[in-house]
Amino acid sequence: MKQIIKRLTPTPILNAAKSTYDAIRRLPQVPDAYLHPWRRESRRRMYELKDIHRGERCFVIGNGPSLKHTDLSKLKDEYTFGMNRIYLLFPELGFTTTYFASINDLVIEQCAEEIAALPMPKFIAWHSNRHFQRFPEDMIFLYTTYTGPQFAYDMTRRVWEGATVTNICLQAAFYMGFEQVILIGVDHSFTSKGEANKTVVSDGDDPNHFDTRYFGKGFRWQLPDLETSEMAYRMARRAYRKAGREILDATIGGKLTVFPKVSYDSLF
Repeated sequence: MKQIIKRLTPTPILNAAKSTYDAIRRLPQVPDAYLHPWRRESRRRMYELKDIHRGERCFVIGNGPSLKHTDLSKLKDEYTFGMNRIYLLFPELGFTTTYFASINDLVIEQCAEEIAALPMPKFIAWHSNRHFQRFPEDMIFLYTTYTGPQFAYDMTRRVWEGATVTNICLQAAFYMGFEQVILIGVDHSFTSKGEANKTVVSDGDDPNHFDTRYFGKGFRWQLPDLETSEMAYRMARRAYRKAGREILDATIGGKLTVFPKVSYDSLF
């Protein structure tokens, strides 16, 4: 029945109805998302980051296996965004990323202490605030949602997740004024198959990331939603191009086709 209604309903009406439904579902979240002390302070901290990197470039580091074939030492003096369990690489690298982001509730729940201890500004999903006992000085809670697709020009307000933390980094980088954003380690390919967003428990070493411990045995995680991620990436591409900026993809062997490809070594 649902599929029949979708086929018979004009697209503009269907989209309007979906947007209205999404907005109603989000209503109970709104008061805390704007009035809670942690969120008010997070918004103040985010305001301070507006356009602080105007005209500069940065690297958004994904967590794919291709990182094992990427000379990350070249990034020591670059602005970088790391995500989720990227910190497993820090001892080997000898340096940390400039910024960090994590929005997946399962990742944050299982790694909250490790995330809180990281020594850089951290963008964390507000819906996961319950996993933190205190509010670190360098943490910024973002009001992220699963629904209502759009590119966020104002990171102090609602931000669509787009089924990937990489999309959060692209929106944050835009807000902070970066002229050029370069993706690496965004392989956009997983050996694990199944229903998008389904929660699974790892039964052994992780083949989908740069470190087999990443989502190692016993770790709960969600299967990727690559289709929604690509929708988010296309929105980001349009926003950057409209502003005269660019997103490049320097992932070695990556499967993502949304952004122009560039050789990683040619960037240095």
